[in-house]
Amino acid sequence: MKLHYRYSFLLITVLGLIFSTCKEKADKGEEHAYTNALVHETSPYLLQHAHNPVDWVAWGEEALEKAKEEEKLIIVSIGYSSCHWCHVMEEECFEDEEVAALMNENFINIKVDREERPDVDEVYMTAVQLMTGNGGWPLNVILLPNGKPLYGGTYHTKAQWMEVLSEVNAKYNNDKAGAEDYANRVAKGVAEVNFIPKVASEQPLPDDFLEKPMESWKLQWDMEKGGNLGREKFIIPANLNYLLNYARLVDDLETDVFVKNTLDKILQGGIYDHVGGGFFRYSTDPSWKVPHFEKMLYDQAQLLSLYSKAYALYKEPAYKKAVLQTISFLEREMKGSDGGFYAAMDADSEGMEGAYYTWKEEELKSILGDDFGLFAEYYSINPAAAWEEDRYVLFKEEPDVAFAKAHDITLADLSSKTDTWHKELLEARKERIAPRKDDKIITSWNALLISGFIDAYKAFGDPVLLEKAIVIFQSLKSSAFTDGKVLHSYKKGSTREEGFLEDYAFLARASFSLYEVTLDTTYLDFTEKLMGELESRFSDEDSGMFRYNEGDELIASIIKIDDGVIPSPNAVVAENYLLLGHLKYDKAYLEKADQMLMTVSARVGQAINNYSYWSDLILTRVNPFYEIVTVGEEAELLSAEFHKLFLPSALVVGSPVSSDLALFKDRYMEGETYIYVCTNNTCKLPVKTVIEGLQQLRDFQGN
Repeated sequence: MKLHYRYSFLLITVLGLIFSTCKEKADKGEEHAYTNALVHETSPYLLQHAHNPVDWVAWGEEALEKAKEEEKLIIVSIGYSSCHWCHVMEEECFEDEEVAALMNENFINIKVDREERPDVDEVYMTAVQLMTGNGGWPLNVILLPNGKPLYGGTYHTKAQWMEVLSEVNAKYNNDKAGAEDYANRVAKGVAEVNFIPKVASEQPLPDDFLEKPMESWKLQWDMEKGGNLGREKFIIPANLNYLLNYARLVDDLETDVFVKNTLDKILQGGIYDHVGGGFFRYSTDPSWKVPHFEKMLYDQAQLLSLYSKAYALYKEPAYKKAVLQTISFLEREMKGSDGGFYAAMDADSEGMEGAYYTWKEEELKSILGDDFGLFAEYYSINPAAAWEEDRYVLFKEEPDVAFAKAHDITLADLSSKTDTWHKELLEARKERIAPRKDDKIITSWNALLISGFIDAYKAFGDPVLLEKAIVIFQSLKSSAFTDGKVLHSYKKGSTREEGFLEDYAFLARASFSLYEVTLDTTYLDFTEKLMGELESRFSDEDSGMFRYNEGDELIASIIKIDDGVIPSPNAVVAENYLLLGHLKYDKAYLEKADQMLMTVSARVGQAINNYSYWSDLILTRVNPFYEIVTVGEEAELLSAEFHKLFLPSALVVGSPVSSDLALFKDRYMEGETYIYVCTNNTCKLPVKTVIEGLQQLRDFQGN
């Protein structure tokens, strides 16, 4: 559905999807000509606008009621603290007294941090995409007093914004019936997008269900540079994780080559912070070379998981190094005092994007001395590769093996040199003004990070990594969980009360992961508690899915089933059902997972790359799913050995004691530890060694 409003003001060009970061302005010690209601908020993004001449208020019932009482249109402006174009529009429009006067006189003005209220963002982003075909941030919508959208766009210049405001207000006052008719149709369109009809068929998916959608997706792949074809490159962890599993389970060499090349090219590119660790949001070019320099916690979290799993499969030292270096970055730059991790780091510092991360040739020569020549060849420091104003983004043209061979140096010596270079440059970087941080703690993102640390622990076996996961989990339970309610975000002084489906689903998944590696059933109990809570709070009977939020204050319910840079929370719910169902031999859980998969299956067939987390779950239905069970005093040790391996479509669990859980019942023998390999309610005879267990797994796969 794409709507067209007859008024000419909607013909103003709306810029497409633009991502970057913005510099949060410091307030300390400053005198301000204006102060609005946002000064009482804790969100760094909202505080950034607290001294605009615009009479901003935060999203809430009071502001919406005021619009109805005064019969004024509502401006809702949505962004986030690391959004470059949000900052540009603030400077050009919201700091301008002439613009502010127009807004204050005619509108109720609401500012929204999309990271605090992703539900508000999701509803109005959908509306803007329906109206214009585009979306992005800043997201600026004009609403009727009842909250239904009348106009939507992204970034505007001052002239564009003032024209929009004047014409929308005039047309609304002159033709309220026409405006209400249009807004009703937009609201209906948003509801239709979120209508997910339940699929009643009980027919199983065919074994080759994923083949056709995969063939269509492959046409979009950049086999040379990795990622999808296009001017820009985004890392979508759910896509790459699915492709790792698909390549192995289906024995697809083309997919295997593509996904490994993509993983390698990302680590060679400037989208990876070679000096300090961590991944930037996306690349502005097809070669992963020049990124937008913001760092988001959800990227770091999922890429810890992805590269840890890839290490288990390929044993590439560069993958392990990237994971450990990224963990060091997170501990150094993003960790809060209570054990949770901050949401984001800006791209800008010293008034320029990327200033903290890029280098001038003279700086590098001064810091590296005699090593500069080799460093310059390794990281493409030459005039043809310069970025802006003689600044360089560190970027590797070739992998380490090829570089070492070409320069007659061993890989060990090269690794030693790069470690030294990185240490020296990191020390020099510390003298710079660091980008500002968005210091709120987002529960769902931290839950993803728990899973990231656990996947790193599985791959590398370092108990310190498991301890880090446990610390985050304890922090979230202490600060974001009360009486069954999970908060979405918090920080000191915050009064936020919202909790969304993703917070419950991701935290339940993280808790189950902790159970998998610790064998401590208190984590399993917590997983089931959260699943019960989300069922009671978010269930949508008509679709068999789950709503994004609890309340009904928005113009439409949101049922988020597609993946973005963060997985679909509904897909994670389905995964939780699947894992619990296999662990407990609980048909009700498995039937719920199957129902959700069947409901989404048609969309997977149409656009698999938008539903890759679901596709990963479908792999477990069209291929055998295995349970690898260890029971006995050495259960944790043997489970850890299996966890180090790349075993897609398998649940590895254990119990060191006698247990009534279905997978362990009547299998405990005092003084012994046994391994059981099972699928489809059939188990091989118990064995005692990992090698024997793997042979049984191969025997199953060969049948």
